[in-house]
Amino acid sequence: MSKIFSYDAAFSRNIGWVTPEEQQRLRGKTVAIAGGGGVGGVQLMTLARLGVANFHVADFDTYDIPNFNRQVGATMSTLDQPKVDVMARMVRDVNPEAKVKVFSEGVTRDNVDEFLAGVDFYMDSLDFFAFDARQMTFAKCAELGIPSTTAAPLGMGTAVLSFLPGQMTFEEYFQWGDRPELEKAIRFLVGLAPAGLHRPYLVVPSAVNLAERRGPSTIMACQLCAGVAATEALKILLGRGDVRAAPHGLHFDAYRSKLARTWRPGGNRHPMQRLAIAIGTRVYGKALAAAQAAAQAKAQP
Repeated sequence: MSKIFSYDAAFSRNIGWVTPEEQQRLRGKTVAIAGGGGVGGVQLMTLARLGVANFHVADFDTYDIPNFNRQVGATMSTLDQPKVDVMARMVRDVNPEAKVKVFSEGVTRDNVDEFLAGVDFYMDSLDFFAFDARQMTFAKCAELGIPSTTAAPLGMGTAVLSFLPGQMTFEEYFQWGDRPELEKAIRFLVGLAPAGLHRPYLVVPSAVNLAERRGPSTIMACQLCAGVAATEALKILLGRGDVRAAPHGLHFDAYRSKLARTWRPGGNRHPMQRLAIAIGTRVYGKALAAAQAAAQAKAQP
């Protein structure tokens, strides 16, 4: 028996935690998500099921088998298909009325203005190593006064930072500037999760390889990222609830059943952060140098 889609019926079970009027407000909001992979895909579907009906989604990649452990759009039937196209179809399967504008080249300097045009909220779901795109997009959000959040999948938990108009910006917190990529990576790791709740149970340290731009991930972390970041989005979009913007941060680790709230005035300028960055530089710097030396030795005849 065929049924006709009804927005009110589809999202009626949200009512109670949001009012009918708030549900209609969510319906009219536009959210931009850069990255359609592990975190971005789940965030997109979470917001779609919350009833948000307008999206800008950017990703230049296609699905491959190594994506299967965490990316909701990755299946045998979607192999080699553009992630943005698959995720747009999934959103429209939930809400046929949804408007999804795809940016199949990812976020670039040429399209960032269009990507953020008319956007009410930005969710950062870029690959960890997408330093230039991340720095550029957050800078544009600060310029345009667009609230934003970044949720990192760490181990089996998530670390979340929100950036609100008129408050500390992404650049002020992380202090990236024009530093080399290794320094940006270390500052990002340290700044995202000062509490480091995930570190004690990394059982295969070699799986983290900054030189090869890869690291381990879990679907649990991606789902937790989406749940926390989408809740931050709801509070900001509806203007209710406590939102602690950077330099405040939140890190929840399900594996260790621990929640940590952090506060780092000055961001990575904070003395504790500077110490952690120095330690990280020493540890990861040695690992990177060793990996580069091994790669050079392998390349020699």
